[in-house]
Amino acid sequence: MIAVGQDGKGRLAIIAGSGYLPTYVAAAARRAGENPVVIVLKNEADRDWSAYDHAVLGVGDFAGFQQIFDSYDVHRIIMSGSVRRRPEWREIRPTWQSLRKMPGVVRTLLSGGDDAVLQMVIKLLEGKGRRVIGAHEIAPDLLAATGPLGKHSPSDDDIRDVRQASKAADALGALDVGQGAVSVGGRIVALEGVEGTDQMIERVAALRAEGRISPRRRGVLVKLCKPQQDVRADLPSIGLSTILNARKAGLAGVAIEAGRALILERDAVIAAADEAGMFVYGIDRGLNAEDLT
Repeated sequence: MIAVGQDGKGRLAIIAGSGYLPTYVAAAARRAGENPVVIVLKNEADRDWSAYDHAVLGVGDFAGFQQIFDSYDVHRIIMSGSVRRRPEWREIRPTWQSLRKMPGVVRTLLSGGDDAVLQMVIKLLEGKGRRVIGAHEIAPDLLAATGPLGKHSPSDDDIRDVRQASKAADALGALDVGQGAVSVGGRIVALEGVEGTDQMIERVAALRAEGRISPRRRGVLVKLCKPQQDVRADLPSIGLSTILNARKAGLAGVAIEAGRALILERDAVIAAADEAGMFVYGIDRGLNAEDLT
């Protein structure tokens, strides 16, 4: 007989993609007295889960998910980590209950944006009293706070770039494409696509090396929730690699949405930013950019 979670709430399941976020969430869950079961996404997850009850499943194996949920009496589900590719429709193993939804599932996988796909996945995972919750509900300490995290704050020029990049990130998010934008000298030079944040910043570094971006203006990366973002999945996040790549690209700092963005490896992020003379700043969306300082 498998024990249920604390207070009769049932077990917590963590669907783990790549990156550090799933490990932070799993550790936070244990500190909170939970006994999470981890569903390790095949060809995506890149961490060692041998210390946890776990199963390895394909991204599209919804029947397998339901079997694990039933076996472990799962009541709550967290989706965490990066997923590099969408499953082919041939890889999808639907549940009996979801068979009638398959035409819509295939259409969404083929042509829907990331948020549309996540909404679809949440609907397929929920049911039988189960619900998907946000990673921040288990690990609230990962959320960015308002204001500077380290020693440095944005200058007046940086604030102008924050304002411009925020507008661009909002417009991009409304199209359900990405969450990030880079502004240099008040000019948008990069928008995040399916390649992800680190690769976008690498493009900025390449443009800088080619002389297509002024070496005299530093610039800012901004990451915001999409206007239609479901905060239960895919919150904007930054980690140490974000800061290191931003430094290589010559950026002055990184601004993220306070209360709706995650900071992984927080101590390392702050230390690296401080050493590089860069700021990491939490934006309060209720304030104007002029109010940052």
